[in-house]
Amino acid sequence: MLPLFLLLAAAVAGPPDLPPPASGSLPADAVRPLPVEVSAYIRWARKQLPVPHPEAAYRFEADVHATLLPLVEAMPQRVTPVRLGRSVENRPIWGFRVREHRTPVTRKLLVFANIHALEWITTEVAVGFLQEIAAHPPPGVEVVVVPVLNPDGRAKVEQDLLSGRNVYRRGNQRNVDLNRDFTVNREARAVWRHVIPRRYVTTAAPLSQPESQSLERLAAQEGFDVAVSLHAYGGWLFHPWAGDWERPEDRATFERLGREIQRGQGGRAYNVKQLGRWAFFFRGHGMELDHLYGQHGTLAFLWELTRGRSPLAPATWKTDFRIYNPPDPVRAIRRDVGGLRALASSLSWEARSLLAVPPGQEARRRVPAPRPGNGGPAPEAPRRGPPRPNEATRPG
Repeated sequence: MLPLFLLLAAAVAGPPDLPPPASGSLPADAVRPLPVEVSAYIRWARKQLPVPHPEAAYRFEADVHATLLPLVEAMPQRVTPVRLGRSVENRPIWGFRVREHRTPVTRKLLVFANIHALEWITTEVAVGFLQEIAAHPPPGVEVVVVPVLNPDGRAKVEQDLLSGRNVYRRGNQRNVDLNRDFTVNREARAVWRHVIPRRYVTTAAPLSQPESQSLERLAAQEGFDVAVSLHAYGGWLFHPWAGDWERPEDRATFERLGREIQRGQGGRAYNVKQLGRWAFFFRGHGMELDHLYGQHGTLAFLWELTRGRSPLAPATWKTDFRIYNPPDPVRAIRRDVGGLRALASSLSWEARSLLAVPPGQEARRRVPAPRPGNGGPAPEAPRRGPPRPNEATRPG
């Protein structure tokens, strides 16, 4: 997330040229059970060779899997790799399912990172969280962590760092911003779309990229209760709607979960805010945040990690990498892993409390109703699961 003055300055250039979409929508037969590929992951990960690189505080993707491989080898029943799909350049997109098998699962949490190529701090937080819950899985909660959703964009940044090039990168191999490639709230209606059109651009068709299709397949299959999309930077806990000024029906629940996250973050915790109200001129159309909430009924957060550095600061002049990724990320990782742990613990408390509810007496929380012009079909069924404790029927 860039400062307001930079958004205004950069936006007047008009919308960028986008490549033609690979497909206009996700085929119905693509929503199928994801394969559990423990042995395939182990074979693949052993072939990834870490190399020396100039960012010692951060992992290249080979380093990510060198970190995670021992967890899978030691605890394959607790930490299970799942291949979500493949990128444009045919790189696998891996997720890791973590659960404690003694308690029935009644809550599901998704955490995914590195949707934007330069935002590596997100992967560090995702890996740190995955290591922690692998050691102490939250009872009653199944967690899926995707450390790298955009492996092609990340690979480009790796090559830039190795060669000493400074290239600003956000998209995938086709230079598509994956976070404008989803189905809900694609239609721009605010008057500011005529003033700063670059801030209101979406892809030519929804779910046009294999990476966004992979996330959609996972979301459709799993029916997550809560999702966290990790980004950088800004220090915000954003919730829907991103593409509309209208308040979400679950505003009270978003704010309650946000307070749980803040307690886990400790000092200098991030503010909770609806993304579509972040700034009077800003709307985020076709974003994963609105898609997960509007299409699947998942309580979705877009989490802007760290408060970053201004692009005008001298430390960022030589490398755009430094805008999003602090030189020493340890404190930021500790804070944000703490926030994720608090969120998982809150869901675990809810999950265990539900075990005492007699079968057949659970109520179902309604999926947010699709609105005209959002670009996505209506959800086919109510969202899974009973209401959360203290959850209002209609938030204030």
